[in-house]
Amino acid sequence: MQKTDVSVGDLVRMIELGELRLPELQRRYVWPATRVRDLLDSLYRGYPSGSILVWETTEEVPARGFAVEQRASGYLTQKLLLDGQQGLTSLAAILQGKALTFKNRVRSVDIAFNLDHPAGPPTEVTEVEDDSLFDEDGDADEEAAGGPSVQQRLRTRTFAVASRALLADPRWVKVSDIFNPEVREWDLLKPLVGSPDHLDYERYSQRLRRVKRISDYQYVMHLLDRDLPYEEVAEIFVRVNSLGMKLRGSDLAMAQVTARWRGSLEKFEDFADECEKLWFSFDLGLLVRTLVVFATGQSRFRTVSGLSVPQLEQSWQKTKDGLRFAINFLHTNASVEDESLLSSPLLVIPIAVLAVERKFDFSDKESRELLHWLLVANATGHYSGSSETVLDMDLSTIFRRGGAGSELLDLVRQQEGRTRFSAADFARRGPRNPLFQTTYLAVKHAGARDWRSGLGLSLSHSGKSHYIQVHHIFPKAVTKDLDPAEVNEIANLAFISGAQNRYISDKLPEVYLAEIVNRRGPEILTAQGIPTDPELWKLESFPRFLEYRRAQLARIVNEFLDGVASEGRRASSDIAGLIAGGEGPDVEFKETARFNVRTGSQDRVLEGVVVKTIAGFLNANGGTLVIGVDDDGTPVGVERDLATLSRPDRDGYEQFLRNLLNVAIGGDLSPRVTIEFPTVDGVMLCAVSTPGSARPVWLGQGSDKAFYVRSGNTTVPLDGEEAHKYIQEHWNG
Repeated sequence: MQKTDVSVGDLVRMIELGELRLPELQRRYVWPATRVRDLLDSLYRGYPSGSILVWETTEEVPARGFAVEQRASGYLTQKLLLDGQQGLTSLAAILQGKALTFKNRVRSVDIAFNLDHPAGPPTEVTEVEDDSLFDEDGDADEEAAGGPSVQQRLRTRTFAVASRALLADPRWVKVSDIFNPEVREWDLLKPLVGSPDHLDYERYSQRLRRVKRISDYQYVMHLLDRDLPYEEVAEIFVRVNSLGMKLRGSDLAMAQVTARWRGSLEKFEDFADECEKLWFSFDLGLLVRTLVVFATGQSRFRTVSGLSVPQLEQSWQKTKDGLRFAINFLHTNASVEDESLLSSPLLVIPIAVLAVERKFDFSDKESRELLHWLLVANATGHYSGSSETVLDMDLSTIFRRGGAGSELLDLVRQQEGRTRFSAADFARRGPRNPLFQTTYLAVKHAGARDWRSGLGLSLSHSGKSHYIQVHHIFPKAVTKDLDPAEVNEIANLAFISGAQNRYISDKLPEVYLAEIVNRRGPEILTAQGIPTDPELWKLESFPRFLEYRRAQLARIVNEFLDGVASEGRRASSDIAGLIAGGEGPDVEFKETARFNVRTGSQDRVLEGVVVKTIAGFLNANGGTLVIGVDDDGTPVGVERDLATLSRPDRDGYEQFLRNLLNVAIGGDLSPRVTIEFPTVDGVMLCAVSTPGSARPVWLGQGSDKAFYVRSGNTTVPLDGEEAHKYIQEHWNG
């Protein structure tokens, strides 16, 4: 194998002229701008930057262009880049000032150079983080954000991701402009020094020349023998990247697949583009893993080399069919708009496999069970950690034991020990915790709306001002002295539009929440589990605020998950239609729950009626009790009940009902009861929705125990013999 030194400038020209291309087995360009920034910084300082691997061949092998514009190749031989694609593509874009094709979009990667950077080695360790799916307080790109602390940090850097605000500072210039032959050195320095006689002119000029010398940086180029067959070159590619740990297992498997199945990479990319149009950006590695699952019945890549082309083609068709179903299921059944709402993309694989295995034929119960598994698995981070081991257990349940949603959920229950959440699960858990995505889905399901526009939450809103961002309720600017883990935990985050986020800025919640409640009503906050008590909006109440909201988010998430598993559950928006339909086996109205309209005072007998109705629904197939509706079906509200409470608001009313149910039906069942406060005809009602219970529910103690069921539109008690017969038929039949 030959070895030669080639400058960055020569390599960039080879790419531009089409002399250097990519083999089909290479993955797409994936570097974020921060990686490009760090590469330029290393080359500027003369640090080692690895080597590149090239195969020059006269063989007709599948090849493709770089993510940067190239001319058509006029060469008799092909030079194919096997290692070093990401860095060379970045350098070609920067040195030529060209845009990149990145994640199916064309965009420029602008890096800025600090003419006034500190001398000596870098003073800060740069770190590349994963892409965030929500803009956290609108400052996901820290280098584009304002604020004294950010500006102070940027002054210590030599290169930074460019922004309009950054380039407005004459100390920062675009790296592409430094390499642009039409831009003179004086054009770059004049805004900063004003005159060539300036004391710092020569220092800045030397730094610009030092940046330009990046094009002279010498890469070691290893050249593979021309006579090597393509299959052996693919094996070299796999081994080089395996040893260097630069590619994931899925990337290496894709190299093996594409080497054997010519033209397959184009098929994968075309299908990835199809998914992208449906708002799902699937990594090619996920597509290959799903293909392997259908071909081998397990998720590991060790058997890829033994798959024949016919096996791959057959499995690819199943992969496409299964993933199309999975996307539709996620969109319509789970309200998951894109992959950002999944704690792991692997969650789509069991759905795709079940769909193909069942020939896309699911009963309502099976669909509901699959959805329940998906949401619980998503919330628990089912595939974080030993993901392949866990996925293979799930696949074995489907392929070998004929299992489906309920059996998959049992595996989650065995793994986690539970399928519900407590307030403690939210403590010190931030946006990277799997509960974060589930919290968004749960509050969206609960009717959460943007505080400014009133639009329901959606990741697909049109217009930048309506994009959903993650907002710190107690802003970071006013919580600098508090524990960062608590400031950044889910309980201090809300989902609102970018426009509202910018309007709030660093205001304290005691200022801006009052405005929002006055304008939109308390429901706008309670839908996201935010307290309406102004005392909890004060900075000194931050610990109590977190304690309250953790409990509320746990309740909202549990109600969301429980609701999926039960039939007869109605959303708040459906309450008006439910009232119009009148009472029935799964619907009952009560004018009040504790205020006697005849005596004008509190009446505990009415509380007992509420408990009996809930027990009747639990012992049947579930149902909804609507409090605040009279016998004629006219909404009259719950204000009279509220007046009897020491805390006469929604939170106080829910606490009253929760305490009532905890005592009557037990702490294991009462959390499954959903309590909502919809507004119908201008009055606030209370809707208590109950799923069917997995066990008989008795009220009372000892010999005074009673068993209630629904009979038509009423709740009736059964005697011992009747109850025994009902239990046998309903639960044991």
